[in-house]
Amino acid sequence: MDITELLQAAADGNQEAGEQVYAAVYQQLREAALRQRLGWYGDDTLNTTALVNEAWLKLAEGQTPQWESRGHFLAVASAVMRQLLVDRSRQRRAQKRGGDALHIEFDEASASDDQLLSADLAEDILHVHEALNRLSQSHPRQARVIECRFFGGLQVEETSQALNISISTIRRDWELGKLWLHRELKRE
Repeated sequence: MDITELLQAAADGNQEAGEQVYAAVYQQLREAALRQRLGWYGDDTLNTTALVNEAWLKLAEGQTPQWESRGHFLAVASAVMRQLLVDRSRQRRAQKRGGDALHIEFDEASASDDQLLSADLAEDILHVHEALNRLSQSHPRQARVIECRFFGGLQVEETSQALNISISTIRRDWELGKLWLHRELKRE
């Protein structure tokens, strides 16, 4: 069975298929997260395993969705990873700025480096997220391409499959989207 058939069988309640999906998809998610992590410069504090585990839990919680294909699954996984990174970045920003929240002492020196998200990276993720939201207002397809490639760590071919768009369109949207984001982020 290919991954699409396994996803559909798992959605229909086949527990064995669900276990096979986990084994197959987990590695793909890990590779996508690792590729995405390699694009971050100067910050090695975010653990890709933790990101993938959280994404998998989000994808698997609640009612079983009806995945149309491997590509559909990867597109949704990219969106989930984006949201997880944005949520962590917001938490980091809130921690940095204080607030009315109950404060619990936390010794960052005793925490594993893999569990921390630097303040600079958190701000960068939030700026990209906010700019992507603005891009999606005028060019939603470009925003989805950026989301899959940047937050999901997908390659051009995987993004093409995930969004059901030709490779040449993905490449064009990727280039145009990057230029637009660069201009937007430079303003900030």
